[in-house]
Amino acid sequence: MPPKTGSALLALLVSILPLIGADSASVWRSSEDGRWQLTPDPAIPWTTPDDRDRRHVRVEIDPARAYQDILGLGISFDHASCYNLSRLDPATRAETMQRLFHPELGIGMNLMRVCIGTSDFTGDPWYTYNDLPPGETDPELRRFSIERDRAYVLPTIKAARELNPDLLLYASPWSPPAWMKTNGSLLAGQLKREWYGAYARYLLSFIQAYAQEGVPIHALTVQNEPDFPNPDYPTCRWTAEDQLVFIRDHLGPLFENEKINTRIWCWDHNWNLLDFPRTILRDTVANRYVDGTAFHLYEGKVEAQSTLQLEFPDKSVYFTEGSTFGTRGAVQIIDILRHQARSYNAWVFMLDEHRKPNNGPHNASATPIERLDDNSVRYNFDYYMYGQFMKFIPRGARRLASTGPRHPAHLAFAKPDGGFVLVLANPTSRTLPVAAAFRSLLLADQLPPHSVSTYTWR
Repeated sequence: MPPKTGSALLALLVSILPLIGADSASVWRSSEDGRWQLTPDPAIPWTTPDDRDRRHVRVEIDPARAYQDILGLGISFDHASCYNLSRLDPATRAETMQRLFHPELGIGMNLMRVCIGTSDFTGDPWYTYNDLPPGETDPELRRFSIERDRAYVLPTIKAARELNPDLLLYASPWSPPAWMKTNGSLLAGQLKREWYGAYARYLLSFIQAYAQEGVPIHALTVQNEPDFPNPDYPTCRWTAEDQLVFIRDHLGPLFENEKINTRIWCWDHNWNLLDFPRTILRDTVANRYVDGTAFHLYEGKVEAQSTLQLEFPDKSVYFTEGSTFGTRGAVQIIDILRHQARSYNAWVFMLDEHRKPNNGPHNASATPIERLDDNSVRYNFDYYMYGQFMKFIPRGARRLASTGPRHPAHLAFAKPDGGFVLVLANPTSRTLPVAAAFRSLLLADQLPPHSVSTYTWR
């Protein structure tokens, strides 16, 4: 795939930098056996190649070929996670928040998803911001209110923003208010076209209400998983043509008229149905309102992201939902970012040890952090695995070309401050000798089994 437009300037900058700004690279590791947990290891010196390096797997980094820049990495402010945080004692809650969001003292998550109303992961009754008794309507949205978010969602978001002022938020609805839908329910159904204008104002009201709380919304998607109208939790069916009309004729013009800077991301579902975002992006009017396409990982193949990026090179690709697990999960994240995604967001960061609360029909895996019955906190491997990316790849980092064998999986970036980052994931059960080649020097290392290593240098 061709480099991202604008990479020539980065290549020129890199070419005039000193060959290596330091004589060694710093390294941090995490391993599934718990020996390393974002643990710093001794710095590794850069060396010149010799015959001994033939024993090493070779990963070549090409700083002259650059691709997409990173918007951010994080998880979600879902109701279940925020609720579990709220149950902790103040000291434990503060430490947990610090370990999640602080750039230096934690893993520095800097892009988080917000639910517009409740998702399936909540212990509360499902709600939107404009729920009415059956048969009533509210086209002027006089009864719109975010009051229920004040219990623990908004306090969690505000506390995170204090720890990391660079934190960005994007938001997704699981369902419009029931009175706007064909079946009069938050579960399944479709949005009636007669309420497209009201629903656009509903989303605008959410953005404005959060802004009044000091919580700006960087972007939103029209609907979480529009091709999955499940009758067991809040969902809503959208066709590509429906979302096209909604964005082109209602949401886009409304944002423009109200001078709303929040970006619009279309689709927000799996890799397997590219014709949905294509339908929207091929429309010349809708195209100008859409910043990019959001993807999930539950069906299809990750290569779809690169396919769409090649077709619409002026539009961004975002990865908005899909938790990954273990070292093989690190390989998935590497694949997602190697296929043009400007973001990665897992889904749900803290359930309790019974994997609750969860009102929805989907079984939950153990989350990166778990609240235990005694209200202590357990940090699982995936917390450290996510940190191998989130702590070291800053906003604005630009992905560099890297080539090598299947194992280890590899991902390289040039940082805005002139430094570099390399992430290597070894999902195998054997130690892998690896040599990373950068210009005319090599960085030789031994990757432990089932581990992730991150290297930084100047």
